[in-house]
Amino acid sequence: MSTTHSLRDKGTGMSVIVKTVTRWLKGPILLFGIYLVLYGHITPGGGFGGGIVIASAFILITLAMGQVSGLQIFSKAVASRLDSVGLLIFLALAWLGTWWAGGYFFENFISTPEAAQFTLISGGTMPMSNLALGLKVASALFLLFTVLTAFQIAEQKLGDPADPEKHHQEDPS
Repeated sequence: MSTTHSLRDKGTGMSVIVKTVTRWLKGPILLFGIYLVLYGHITPGGGFGGGIVIASAFILITLAMGQVSGLQIFSKAVASRLDSVGLLIFLALAWLGTWWAGGYFFENFISTPEAAQFTLISGGTMPMSNLALGLKVASALFLLFTVLTAFQIAEQKLGDPADPEKHHQEDPS
């Protein structure tokens, strides 16, 4: 039996309806996030907005299918590495602007011809910066989500010490 079917049979995640809708929507959500990242220098969007949309697709998968299934698709280790790689690419582009373009941090060092205006390659270093930022934001937001869910799970197992109703005992007198 495959892992997907065994997870579905164990009752992890949400209802069958939510899982089915998630299976249908995860592709279009990811595609929209990638579109926002790639065309962010031409249209509203960019690396941050696209990264949020991409992370929301992985968060939706984790919520609907269960934590085990979500982490099989996008593990914490991979997200941590991609977070670091996104930051390093972003900083490398900024420093390359300093070295190649005349001494200003994050200066555009890739010139594009006037005929290429309003195309995917017309942004100079902006599309690469958007890719790096989208990678960074998507990975960091997913990692933040996994950390917050870990705190929630630990709180549920240990009980909430701040909740006096759970620890209230009747006075025998």
